[in-house]
Amino acid sequence: MPRPPRAVFVTLLATALCVSLAGGADAVPGSVQSAQQAPAVLAPAKVEGVAPTAAGVQKVLAPILKDPALGKHRGIYVYDASRGKAVYSAGTATPYVPASTMKLLTTVSALETLGPDHRFSTKVVSGAGSSLILVGGGDPLLATKRSSDPTDFPVRASLQDLAAGTAKALKAQGIRSVTLGYDASLFTGLAANANWEPNYTTEGIAARTSALWVNEGRLSPGIAKRADSPSQAAATAFAAQLRAAGIKVAPTLKAAVAPAAAETVAQVQSPTVGQIVEYVNLHSDNDGAEVLLRQVGLATKNGGSYAGGVKGVRATLTKLGLDVSEARILDGSGLSRGNHVPLDLLAGAIRAAVSTEHPELRHLLTGLPVAGFTGSLEERFTGAGTAGGTGLVRAKTGTLTGVHSLAGLVRDRTGTLLVFAVATDSVAVPKTLDARAALDRAAAALANCGCAV
Repeated sequence: MPRPPRAVFVTLLATALCVSLAGGADAVPGSVQSAQQAPAVLAPAKVEGVAPTAAGVQKVLAPILKDPALGKHRGIYVYDASRGKAVYSAGTATPYVPASTMKLLTTVSALETLGPDHRFSTKVVSGAGSSLILVGGGDPLLATKRSSDPTDFPVRASLQDLAAGTAKALKAQGIRSVTLGYDASLFTGLAANANWEPNYTTEGIAARTSALWVNEGRLSPGIAKRADSPSQAAATAFAAQLRAAGIKVAPTLKAAVAPAAAETVAQVQSPTVGQIVEYVNLHSDNDGAEVLLRQVGLATKNGGSYAGGVKGVRATLTKLGLDVSEARILDGSGLSRGNHVPLDLLAGAIRAAVSTEHPELRHLLTGLPVAGFTGSLEERFTGAGTAGGTGLVRAKTGTLTGVHSLAGLVRDRTGTLLVFAVATDSVAVPKTLDARAALDRAAAALANCGCAV
């Protein structure tokens, strides 16, 4: 089935962005294939553009930042990535509630600690006698069934494929009947963040984070309601798949811890971390971000709890040269209103990914929504003063009641690559759409700006 014209445009735009960021020095991973798999078709960008000045940037942004819809606590930070220096900031004396722009810190940390090519395994191992244990490896995108839609990205691991592999191995041994346990012990501590609103897990805004779940803990694919025990729900779904594959499974499913030396019967692997990062940022996936937070904790040897993940993120950001001293980080998704992050730190995650020193972080950029076209920006940049940013601005959105943020990158009209973070966390509810439109105008103004005078 042919892809729609807009999808073609977005793919070409992503390719062009990756090549321009590469500068001829490093291969930049694309949304589907790396540059090693699909050589770039465009020449690397050479022009850095006219150097923007603080006065020039202020001239175009100051009127927008005065919009009363933004409330009293609003600010912006702009960095010239072509020359490696900060250009302008306003309202940055105190940190902001980041909302979902927090995902930039989580995902850049996942890329740095795990590597973009890392995958998570979901396994079935042998227990005593004819018993099996389903072992969760912290795959955030594990699905019940393989997708029949060729345009789905990334391609997810499925319990259906795991059951097929398990049944084949069992039948080869003459085994047709098993008992099944499940192991979600990779992650530890609280499953629901104590800093979230209580209704987040009960109303389907977020799942109880687990190293073993399916469909992000949903009772059924595509619905909001989540399982009280995602690991048990995953085991129940897997047992059904095993039965469909011709293996009899005892009705009682119990939590277990697989022995370290247990023999692997079958396994499936997640998409790469790079692909998962793209998905999480494009769709602002809270559940995927929380799983990645735990994985960062494990990768940094701080453990698979919330506390371990936060400690790992802070250490990783520091390793990348970012100042976290003024940041308060409580989760991976940004759902907590207790998060407080300076704008230069939000922009810093993108700044690190743009740097030629960190090609392993490029998936942070290729997964950013494109203004007016993809992800959480698909329906944005439609108001007055925003058209100039359509198709040019790439940014992560952040939204909670009274909180709006946007952090990303754009080339101005002379070719300078600008990284920015703009936010407010003091918006009156009736002004929600006006405030969001003001952030869009600020990003579009940078796209239209030469900003040299």
